[in-house]
Amino acid sequence: MPAATKRKSDEGAAAPRAKRSKAAPDFSDAKDMVDALLDGDSDGDGTLSAPEACRLAEYVRWLEREVAATKPKQKSSEDIRAAADKLCNACVSGIKKQMAWKPSCKTGGAKWSYDGVCADPTVFGAMLRLVAAPKWKMHKYTAEEFQDVMGDISSSARYDDLRLMGNVTVRYQPDEGTFKMSGSYGAPRHANK
Repeated sequence: MPAATKRKSDEGAAAPRAKRSKAAPDFSDAKDMVDALLDGDSDGDGTLSAPEACRLAEYVRWLEREVAATKPKQKSSEDIRAAADKLCNACVSGIKKQMAWKPSCKTGGAKWSYDGVCADPTVFGAMLRLVAAPKWKMHKYTAEEFQDVMGDISSSARYDDLRLMGNVTVRYQPDEGTFKMSGSYGAPRHANK
């Protein structure tokens, strides 16, 4: 069997380059014109010739596009609602998948927990039918209030219907863009006895 060879270190290797979207056009002449105008060093009466003015206008438009490209895109209300509905469907599906028969279903004490990611607080607020993005980090709902917001959440197991019971706790970390929902479920037929 051949001896194992060690991998060479990457000390001499060049660092990977960051990707650039497009090469910026050469506006060095326009930058010099701006500097000259601002410093008061322009030749003559301080006016620009037509070609110089056009070149300066191109430079200004290019700068405006660069600044606009760095701003986040504003979502329309339809986009927010569609994203909120998609997130709500994922949450409900994830909760239902956890609702399986356990002996603690008889007392309504079976636990569920759903972790998710939503970087946009506006979408998260829309999913919970809030007027604006949530200002809280934790909020408690009753099972009925939570289902009014998210829709009916139930599952069938062992000739019983399993439903949410008790309180539902929703935690949201807007700086991390993560949330966690947790609560309990059970078979109402057994829990009411």
